[in-house]
Amino acid sequence: MDTKINNNKELKLWEALIPVVALIGMLAFNVYIYGDASLGGSNQFVLLLGGAVAAIMGYFNKVSFHKMIDEVANNIKSTAGAILILLMVGALAGTWMVSGIIPSMIYYGLQILSPAIFLPATLIICSVISIATGSSWTTSATVGIALIGIGGALGFDLGMVAGAVISGAYFGDKLSPMSDTTNLAPAMAGTDLFTHIKYMTLTTIPTYIITLILFIILGLSIEVKGDVNTNELLTAITASFNVSGWLFLVPIIVIGLIVKKTEPLVALLVGTLLAGIFAVIFQPQIINQIAGVETMDFKSAYKGVMDAITSKVVVPTENKTLADLFTSGGMAKMLPTIWLILCAMVFGGIMDAIGALTRISESLLKLAHTTFGLFASTVGSCLALNITASDQYLAIVVPGKMFAKAYRDKGLAPENLSRTLEDTGTVTSVLVPWNTCGAYQAGTLGVSTLDYLPYAFFNILSPFMTLIFAAFNIKIKQLVNTIKE
Repeated sequence: MDTKINNNKELKLWEALIPVVALIGMLAFNVYIYGDASLGGSNQFVLLLGGAVAAIMGYFNKVSFHKMIDEVANNIKSTAGAILILLMVGALAGTWMVSGIIPSMIYYGLQILSPAIFLPATLIICSVISIATGSSWTTSATVGIALIGIGGALGFDLGMVAGAVISGAYFGDKLSPMSDTTNLAPAMAGTDLFTHIKYMTLTTIPTYIITLILFIILGLSIEVKGDVNTNELLTAITASFNVSGWLFLVPIIVIGLIVKKTEPLVALLVGTLLAGIFAVIFQPQIINQIAGVETMDFKSAYKGVMDAITSKVVVPTENKTLADLFTSGGMAKMLPTIWLILCAMVFGGIMDAIGALTRISESLLKLAHTTFGLFASTVGSCLALNITASDQYLAIVVPGKMFAKAYRDKGLAPENLSRTLEDTGTVTSVLVPWNTCGAYQAGTLGVSTLDYLPYAFFNILSPFMTLIFAAFNIKIKQLVNTIKE
């Protein structure tokens, strides 16, 4: 709420758009050259080049270099929590693998979730967990990883599975009163939390129903690649791990902590430490293998768990389908994602410092001559900020501050604005590879943004649903006139 909006009246619209066009062009060419490998470092440098183009525009518009660097520093500072969570997610994934938690989830999931119901079940499971925790990030880092493993074992395209995970996670994130964005949007628009949530269900529920139907159709119509021998997979899992229902205590405790409003970072740390202890108790043979010893002692146990937390570990298996699932990268696996976020913050910070973000939003606001035009301008502004500022919070805060008066002037209740901010700003952030949300989900689930984007139906449909409601004047709430004539 205290975010300062930088304005530079000397900056022209075409100048504000030059860095955006340059960045999109360079990223498109870079992906053409490198493909999925572009996230290994080249995309990061392209973001810095985009920042350099923005800095040149700032230089010619009398914006000091120090101001640009200060804004970059503020942007990077704002991502400190996200970076720490990313590191802890890497640690969590490592210990949950070697302790047998994820393999046990896969083991029981393979027996319960048949291919026909897997995709809609994934959507529903992630929706429930996300509503309970109020966090799409926590949902992906816990049950999301396990569901990716189950989907891979069943032979599903991982982009499809990740799309179901993300659709469910962001549905729950939008409607949970514990979600930070669900609290931020009404605060920016000038309404209260529960009025916002109730009003948001008008567009969110229909979008979710369509998403569920699409995943049901996919599950019934798409044949998984090859004939998956479930019994063979189950045997391979039990050959490598000691599967036990007791291992589910750790994810239950973590989800319980989140529900009790424990800070996600603390909950993930607790989950990592508990999983490390469970690894020593339930999977001593794996800890010995990682540490390179035959008999466990305190030193080897410490080394085995610490390696799982920090670096790549491989649990041997003769089953090729499970080979990738039994490999974990630990905290080290998250470093390219963190690198991407830092470079995105450089670009977003300079764009903010030179006033480009404000200029683009103001230009969109000028197009809002009708009620539909106002909604469309809000949607466009949120999308533009998710692409340029690379941060979902700015995609809510900046349009929220700039459009609030325009909605009042047109006699529209503030919950119209707060709903539109969430229908676009919150859910589309995960569709941009260099946005903090897109980078996080790709790094956590191990599926590139471009691979899951076509299947993130809920996130794609949400902005269109809010525009349909505006175009046909469906449930568009007006301001209550308190003065009787």
